[in-house]
Amino acid sequence: MRVLIVDDEPAARAKLRRLLAAEPDVAELLEAPDAPAALALVQTLGAPPDLALLDIEMPGGNGVQLASALRAAGVRCVIFSTAHAEHALQAFELAALDYLLKPYTAERLAAAIVRVREQLARPVALVGEWWVDGERIQLADVHWISAADNYIELHLPPRSLLDRATLAEALTRPGWAARFLRVHRSHAVNPVHVQRIERLGSGEAVLSLSCGETLRVSRGYRAALDGWFASS
Repeated sequence: MRVLIVDDEPAARAKLRRLLAAEPDVAELLEAPDAPAALALVQTLGAPPDLALLDIEMPGGNGVQLASALRAAGVRCVIFSTAHAEHALQAFELAALDYLLKPYTAERLAAAIVRVREQLARPVALVGEWWVDGERIQLADVHWISAADNYIELHLPPRSLLDRATLAEALTRPGWAARFLRVHRSHAVNPVHVQRIERLGSGEAVLSLSCGETLRVSRGYRAALDGWFASS
């Protein structure tokens, strides 16, 4: 496992180095004092780190923003290590695996690393598919996605599956934005399964899906809907 530590406090980086050295599968430890240095380091690597352990309040860039950039660069797991509890909700909206509040114990970090191992053991999905709770699904079979707190619900009628992510985060996954169209703050649709569009005078619309369900299109997303079907 390749691990990147990003923290502006040398003592905090030293503590993580010491604790992670006791983990038998941590093969390489990298570190950076801030977000710009972390991004520059990742760009020099042939393969991205498996795990990034990030402070939040750092000079030169917020750790939450850094997490988004690292996920886009291919880092599969993110854990926040910080003294600031108020960022926890935002962190989990980015699908962070854990949130360590300083000062934390060796046992607390070890528990977080167990979650990382579980995540890394999950196969990487190929284009057009996704893994949910050990099951590989085809995205083409998903009729729509709805938000469910810190999860999304993938609707594959007659069943549905929960996956840990916000709707906004899910739609940034490779290939998802090209397949799903957000039509409401709470849901996105797979246009392949849309059978009928009823455009309402209020600027909204109602979609009838092949499974028999209907979805409301809110006014703010109506233009995106019309543009999608005009270009298809």
